[in-house]
Amino acid sequence: MKLVVFGLTISSSWGNGHATTYRALLRAFAARGHEVVFYEWDAPWYSGNRDLAAPGYVTLKLYDEWSNVAAAAIAEAKDADATLVGSYVKDGPRVIDDLAEAGVDPLFFYDIDTPVTVAALRNGGAEYLRPDQVPLFTRYLSFTGGPFLHEVLEGELGAREARPLYCSVDVDRYHPVEVDPLLVSDLAYMGTYAPDRQPVLERFLMEPARRMPDRKFYVAGPQYPDDIRWPGNVLLNPHLPPSLHATFYSSARWQLNATRADMVQAGWSPSVRLFEAAACGAAMISDRWPGIEHFFTPGTEILLPESTDEVIDILRTTPDDVRRAIGLAARERILAEHTAEHRAEELEALVGAEASV
Repeated sequence: MKLVVFGLTISSSWGNGHATTYRALLRAFAARGHEVVFYEWDAPWYSGNRDLAAPGYVTLKLYDEWSNVAAAAIAEAKDADATLVGSYVKDGPRVIDDLAEAGVDPLFFYDIDTPVTVAALRNGGAEYLRPDQVPLFTRYLSFTGGPFLHEVLEGELGAREARPLYCSVDVDRYHPVEVDPLLVSDLAYMGTYAPDRQPVLERFLMEPARRMPDRKFYVAGPQYPDDIRWPGNVLLNPHLPPSLHATFYSSARWQLNATRADMVQAGWSPSVRLFEAAACGAAMISDRWPGIEHFFTPGTEILLPESTDEVIDILRTTPDDVRRAIGLAARERILAEHTAEHRAEELEALVGAEASV
């Protein structure tokens, strides 16, 4: 099967979770014997932070303007077995219109940001998708699952068929690694700054850091405002390349997961960072959202505190053997259900059935 993908980025992991998502999924998809072509707008902020300029498992085609590549890209999509357009694609509405008007079929949408997309569509449209374009797709593949698919994507927005295609993890790259004990922190978090995630970070990491000045905390991610007053025992790293992610996840006694407000409201929206941390055997603390128990069992595979005091109690009183058991249980859950190989098999079924018609 030949699959043509129009995505935000696969070449740069700077400030986004799309790259690692596409890398894991498409590497495993290609390993199943398929050909993949990936079209990516050559964003200046990614070109200066490109950590995978030549993925060996996809043909990467960078372009400066859609108009300069449209004819060739449309011809390639028409010749392919299936075409997939992802969320946050530059000039997405124009790309989608051009593909649909040219008769590209089957045509799929892959929403890595479903609740954010829906919030924008309810207010007139996202920069990468208009409300009237939702019914154009053969299937709407979504990072968010649960009741949201039928009630909102199909019932409210008119998707022909909405199906979950959750994030996944490349377990060849994300696994427990040995780290220098001197570099171990008590609680760590990886994520790009987002105003609606910051209250969770404040409640579950920054305030515990203030109250526990003898402990070490670590935050990795870009775009944090200069006016944030970080406690002195919090290390901030503005960018951590994927080659160091496994070390990061393995170097903290606990990992924090903080979820965007739209995703909390929608539920059933696990982040790729959550799966990556679990694959590394990290013991995880997370905010609570509907459907999280579908992915991890609270109490044995993940802890879901409600307050700063509960987080502090976890850090201070949880025995090391219990903490390690939680991390290992989460890793076993990932290996059983959420590897890139699992998700590539699902993608093959979702696009392959239509491609063979």
